[in-house]
Amino acid sequence: MELAYIPSPSRGVIHLGPIPLRGYAFCIIIGVFVAVWLGNKRWIARGGRAGTVADIAVWAVPFGLIGGRLYHVITDYELYFSEGRDWVDAFKIWEGGLGIWGAIALGALGAWIGCRRRGIPLPAYADAVAPGIAFAQAIGRWGNWFNQELYGRETDLPWALHITSSVDGREPGYYHPTFLYESLWCIGVALLVIWADRRFKLGHGRAFALYVAAYCAGRAWIEYMRVDDAHHILGVRLNVWTALIVFLLAVIYLVVSAKKRPGREAVVEPGASGGETDGDEASGGEADGDTEADVEGDTKDDVKDGAGSTTKKT
Repeated sequence: MELAYIPSPSRGVIHLGPIPLRGYAFCIIIGVFVAVWLGNKRWIARGGRAGTVADIAVWAVPFGLIGGRLYHVITDYELYFSEGRDWVDAFKIWEGGLGIWGAIALGALGAWIGCRRRGIPLPAYADAVAPGIAFAQAIGRWGNWFNQELYGRETDLPWALHITSSVDGREPGYYHPTFLYESLWCIGVALLVIWADRRFKLGHGRAFALYVAAYCAGRAWIEYMRVDDAHHILGVRLNVWTALIVFLLAVIYLVVSAKKRPGREAVVEPGASGGETDGDEASGGEADGDTEADVEGDTKDDVKDGAGSTTKKT
């Protein structure tokens, strides 16, 4: 007799009249809102304007969803294009299936477009939103719980996930809740990035690189536990290889970036003021509305006046 386990929902969708409300979609939407909210707070703290993160997210989020779906469909093409399958299902994103690797890659492209339109450096924006993305992933993983998917090997642990569905080859039983493991790991990654950013003043994309490296470290062992069908290379799941490669790239970027561009950006958004530094330092000495040229000109005039010049500053 099982004393404890994590129950699976009897269904992942509730119908409000003719409108289906899907748990998977709700998790993604809530995650996006959390990422934008936290990213906005961090962006303002760095000297950016309120609302900029949301404006750029208008580009990043759709690109990210498309990229995540493309990665999933390409790496699991047999689910949609093999005999007996309907290729139209490839567009049914609400049924699950988003690859974080494609989501981040194409989402970064969308963010780059948004940043370029605003004259904002992409690395600074990425640093601001990094922990929010990790929190969004933590929330989004619960969508897999609603769909009863992406679980691990069988287990008799008290926190085992009880799978009741037998759709698409599932076998009812008790399994490692890898969705929960990854959700908790992502929360830890977000907190790590927030702490490291405050402690070491990470800049020029290093906070984002730390998020990527930390996430990949956890994803590798969590992915190794999963039992769903996946492509293998040399006996290892494809996503494990992806996590290892991306981890190495993120670490290399951290090391090289720290040597070539130490410190943090002084200005993250042209024309904005404020930030987390003391006094007027965050606004580059322009808190009173004077430009750098005005300050320099005033200084020269004061020197002339002190020397008895006949030119008087107005």
